[in-house]
Amino acid sequence: MAYDLNDLQLFLEVVDHGSITQGAKHSHMSLASASARVSAMEKALGAPLLTRHRRGVVPSQTGWVLVAHARAIVAEYGRMRAELTRLSDGLRATLVVLANTSACETLLPVVMAEFLSSHTDIDVDLQQRASHEVVAAVTDGRAEVGIIADTVDSGSLMCVQLREDPLVAITARDHALAARNKVSFSACLDFPFLGLAGGSPLQEHLSGQTVPLGLRPRYRARLPSFEAVLAAVAAGVGIAVVPAYTSALMARPHDVATIELTNSWANRNLMLCHRSSSSLSAAANALIAYLAPGSGSAVGRRLQPPALAANR
Repeated sequence: MAYDLNDLQLFLEVVDHGSITQGAKHSHMSLASASARVSAMEKALGAPLLTRHRRGVVPSQTGWVLVAHARAIVAEYGRMRAELTRLSDGLRATLVVLANTSACETLLPVVMAEFLSSHTDIDVDLQQRASHEVVAAVTDGRAEVGIIADTVDSGSLMCVQLREDPLVAITARDHALAARNKVSFSACLDFPFLGLAGGSPLQEHLSGQTVPLGLRPRYRARLPSFEAVLAAVAAGVGIAVVPAYTSALMARPHDVATIELTNSWANRNLMLCHRSSSSLSAAANALIAYLAPGSGSAVGRRLQPPALAANR
C-alpha cells in the first residue's frame, strides 16, 4: 500500500466537502481522475474508505483512521514547506494566512501593514476564503493562521476572538426601510440587492441564509468592492448587507442609512484560528502573538467598530 501526498490531500478534500465531485474541484483534478485515485487507494488497502450515498460520501470506519493520519501528514508537510521556504529565501519566512471577506476588507489591511513593518524577516501570503474553507485549510496544514466568523464550526482548532463583526443592512436615505432601527433579512429581500462580484464568500453566506426562507435576493448588480457597493446604495440603485465595520469605514463619503439586522446569524465575531502553537512555524506564532497577546487582543480592541447607530 503506497499513498502519495496528492492522494492524501484529495482524500481530505473529498471528506471535507462530502463529495468526490467537490473534492476533485478543490484539488484541481477532473472527476474521472479523482475517482480513479480514490478507487486505487481502496483497492490497495483492500477495504472501502468511503461510504457512498445519494447525497455524497462519508468516511467508512477505516476511512476515519486514514483521515486522522492524513491530516497529521499534510500538516507536517505544510510545516516542512514553510521551513524550507525560509531557508531557501534568504532566511525569510512566508506565512500563509487565510481570512474571510470582512477580515480582508476591514481588519487585515491595517494590521498586516503594522505587523510587516515590525517583522522585516517575514513575508505574508494573504488569501480570501469563505470561513468554512479557512477552517479546512488550517486544519489540514495548507495554511497556518486563519480568521473566520464564529458562525462556522471551528472543529479542533484553537480560537481567540479578535472583535465583534455584525452584519447590517444599508440603504439610501430616502429608501422605504431607512427610517427603521432594525429590520429582518427576509424584509430586505423584498427590494433589489447589491452584492460583491467574483464568488464572494459573504455573498455565498447570504445566499445560504435565503434557503430556509424559500426566497432569493434579486441582484441588480454585483460590484468589485465594498466601496462600489456603498456608492451604488447611496445612489438608490439597491440595498446591501455588509459588515458593520465596513459601513462605518466607508459611509462618510456616501449618504447611506445603516440598519441593524434582527437575525441571530448577523451577530457574529471575527475569530483567529490556528492549530497548536507547538506545531506552528515561528512566523505563525509571531503573528498570533501580535494579533492576540495574552488573554485579550489589543489589536482587536483598537479595531472595534463604532457602536451601531440606526440611520447614521
